[in-house]
Amino acid sequence: MQKFFTLNDLDVKGKRVLVRVDYNVPIKGSKIGDVTRLKASIPTIEYLLKNKCKLILMSHLGRPKELFAEGKTLDEVKKELTLKPVAKELENLLGKKVFFAEDSITQDSVISHIPNEDIVLLENIQFHKGETKNDEIFAKKLASLADVYVNDGFGQSHREYASFCSIPKFLPSCAGLLVEKEITIMGKAMEAPDKPFIAILGGVKISDKIKVIENLLKKVDKLLIGGAMIFTFFKAQGKNIGNSKLEEEYTDLAGKLLQDKKIILPVDIVIDNIPNGWIGLDIGPKTIENYKQTLKNAKTVIWSGPLGVFEFEKFANGTKEIARFLTTLKATTIVGGGDSAAAVEKFGFADKLTHVSTGGGASLEFFEGKKLPGIEALEESYKRFG
Repeated sequence: MQKFFTLNDLDVKGKRVLVRVDYNVPIKGSKIGDVTRLKASIPTIEYLLKNKCKLILMSHLGRPKELFAEGKTLDEVKKELTLKPVAKELENLLGKKVFFAEDSITQDSVISHIPNEDIVLLENIQFHKGETKNDEIFAKKLASLADVYVNDGFGQSHREYASFCSIPKFLPSCAGLLVEKEITIMGKAMEAPDKPFIAILGGVKISDKIKVIENLLKKVDKLLIGGAMIFTFFKAQGKNIGNSKLEEEYTDLAGKLLQDKKIILPVDIVIDNIPNGWIGLDIGPKTIENYKQTLKNAKTVIWSGPLGVFEFEKFANGTKEIARFLTTLKATTIVGGGDSAAAVEKFGFADKLTHVSTGGGASLEFFEGKKLPGIEALEESYKRFG
């Protein structure tokens, strides 16, 4: 298990605290489509406010770099990807004023507000090129705003950004309550799970999950497969897959993986009839029952990736039924972010599971067994300031 400072380890009372959060949320106009990530940051924010801290929150939104590459001007990018609506929504959630710093972090106007405002949210940090380049000079400017640094943005902790990897070189640093929870719960599941340990993997591409599959097969008792990636496995078995999604170049690898009898594939699927063939879009009723039988005695379950096209009601049954069944188990049940997290939220099961991760890519890399750069930076800070 990683070793780093938590909020309880550092004296933060009355200090200026720089907090990296993950507010990369869907925004249409000025309306936020999903406030899950904002809500997930509130326990850390409230903890720091109770300790009379001055908070400087920082996050990114979208991919400014891509818009610049399309030829859009800075003003156009700022208008499209500003965090200003997030500041307003955060005010609503906290019932407290959140000062939004529209100016550059290098300008005195931001620093001058810190003594007067409990909470300052900086503008989209990726408007500065130094963020994605993990530039230490940029990180040092950010660090100069505060006395302590807190990483509470698990969803982006797999990125080598300045706000995750370089700031801890200059300030005493710790994990926020959200990051601590993510690492503790998922870390136990991966390192010392209660048995039987069952994994469920869905999603579109087997190529996205190969390393996860290989790592999990070393640890789990059974691995249940769903989503469109099943068809590459079916092709490896010589089955007809019609017009279903196929990654031809991974067929041989899929065949090799199937030599491990821990892998369980669907026995029936739900299809969509189209003129030139058929496409499988969900696991079928027999598979749902088979998977429930495999899961019923599980003590630890991790799940990454939906089992069908859950966005459409007639192809949502597999994902919905397995999610519902997990809520009945006397087990640690973990959903690894991304689309699977969106699915359990949509169906109303999220609060009945042990943990729903806020990080899609980050949780996937965690399940691969990778070290996350943002967490490694906290470990290095522990060595430096501990």
